Amino acid sequence: MPIEAISALIGLLLTLLVFSYLIGDNPLFRTALYLFIGISSGYAAVVVWHAVLVPRLFLPLLSADPGQLLPVVVPLGLSVSLLAKLSARISWLGSFAMALLVGVGAATALSGALVGTLIPQSRAAMGGIFMAVGTALTLAYFQFSATRAADGSVKRNAIFEILAQLGRIFIAITLGVFFAGVYMAALTAMIERLSSMINFVKSLLS
Repeated sequence: MPIEAISALIGLLLTLLVFSYLIGDNPLFRTALYLFIGISSGYAAVVVWHAVLVPRLFLPLLSADPGQLLPVVVPLGLSVSLLAKLSARISWLGSFAMALLVGVGAATALSGALVGTLIPQSRAAMGGIFMAVGTALTLAYFQFSATRAADGSVKRNAIFEILAQLGRIFIAITLGVFFAGVYMAALTAMIERLSSMINFVKSLLS
């Protein structure tokens, strides 16, 4: 049997296992789920080994060039110190590396949000009155100065209440568009899988 037929057969079986979730959670669906998680984890581990650990850690450590060895020592030391977190007695040894990791991660996320999201969106909002109005109304809906009454209802200023209701409409439209996009992507993937299954069965019968 050619490799293409074997791949198509495996894809057909896995598709049927996933579709079995339509009748409820069952061992067949969980088998496909565990296979997906295991293969994804294995693939990620292989990529990390070949693309990160070998070229950026082991090869510089085995090199006699100090210029390649020195930049690896500090990251390696910080990585090893994180293992101290496994023990409560010596966990303080990994505190500096953990703080550095969290600080760099937070700074990277913040700069990425500013440069990649907030600033471009602000420029786009300034370029269109409709987008600016929609942004303002949405922010009015999430006004943090609103108070909550004894019955659990949210109390706002009368003007902010009108703006908040208009913002609620914008939010509903946005969520509807997002849901439609996700639904269309899922529907396209399902059609592609069904088409692949039908073509495979036709090839077996022909």
